[in-house]
Amino acid sequence: MSSPVLQNLLSLTHDELAARFGALGQPAYRAKQVLHWRYRMRVDAWERMTDLPAPLRAALAEQFSLSSIALVRRLGSNDTTQKFLFKLGDGQLIESVLIPASTSLYGERSDRRTLCVSTQVGCAYGCKFCASGLDGFTRNLTAGEIVEQILQAEAISHERVDNVVFMGMGEPLANFENLMQSIQILNNQAWGVGIGARHITISTSGLVPRIRELADQPIQVRLAISLHGATDDVRGRIMPVNQRYNVAALMEACQYWHERKKQRLTFEYILIAGVNDGDAQAERLARLADPLKAKINLIPYNTVTGLDWERPAIDRQDAFHRILRRGDLDVTLRREKGHDIDAACGQLRRQTMQTA
Repeated sequence: MSSPVLQNLLSLTHDELAARFGALGQPAYRAKQVLHWRYRMRVDAWERMTDLPAPLRAALAEQFSLSSIALVRRLGSNDTTQKFLFKLGDGQLIESVLIPASTSLYGERSDRRTLCVSTQVGCAYGCKFCASGLDGFTRNLTAGEIVEQILQAEAISHERVDNVVFMGMGEPLANFENLMQSIQILNNQAWGVGIGARHITISTSGLVPRIRELADQPIQVRLAISLHGATDDVRGRIMPVNQRYNVAALMEACQYWHERKKQRLTFEYILIAGVNDGDAQAERLARLADPLKAKINLIPYNTVTGLDWERPAIDRQDAFHRILRRGDLDVTLRREKGHDIDAACGQLRRQTMQTA
């Protein structure tokens, strides 16, 4: 006889958990006690929550799990980037990448440790440079599975994660409800993980309606657009989502974000040799970024087994960068991070699935 499936405690906000305690005839303050143990003390066993009555701990253990993902494999890069392959409760695999404090995701000096987090198992959007979608979409992650990636990465690495980027496997805005629930838990200073909203970045391939919906949310998270092409013909070759939401529609949504949030967004632009790395694309990209005062993050392509793309030579990368700099834009050229451990999203999962 199979064991009952327990609800993941990490998917619940304080108010939701307090309501559950009320149903058990317990005072609401028990919710804050439990969340303090899990998020501040990082306790993952009910018996260690010593200020809870033993009968209550036993009852909670029958209803809630404190952990739902497990480490399968860990790789360390020469640049101290770490990649984690996690197994979910149903056996599915996801990846997270921990980027060291010395260098941020955008190639700048930083004292923050950044975790690149997944939001889905696989991806339905099929960006042509990405390994995550090669095996298709399986399911959304729950809020708890998203949150636990941060807790697990900290426990494994013995480092505090203080910057989170939703740039891992999947399209975050396609899992909107669970994404926003996880952000509420990660952001809350009183009972949650306590990561500031401005240290949380959502990356999207360009789901225009969801960008507008996100702009209307009160929380001040940051937004990054996976652009990768400055015209419809080039972007459409790289990103199938452009057929539904073209560059013009995407820029209108970005303008809406900019006006509502009063903050800059970032254009992510993976440089692919002979595809989107020409001077004309750089000039067009500058014209898109300028009215939004958008930051541009240039990323040389990270080779993916099974895909034919290649990264441009260093001199071509530098030439593209120089054109953008002429326009007095905020531009970074991110040299490779974790290339020696296949840090591009989905690669380790694919390798493991193929050899299993």
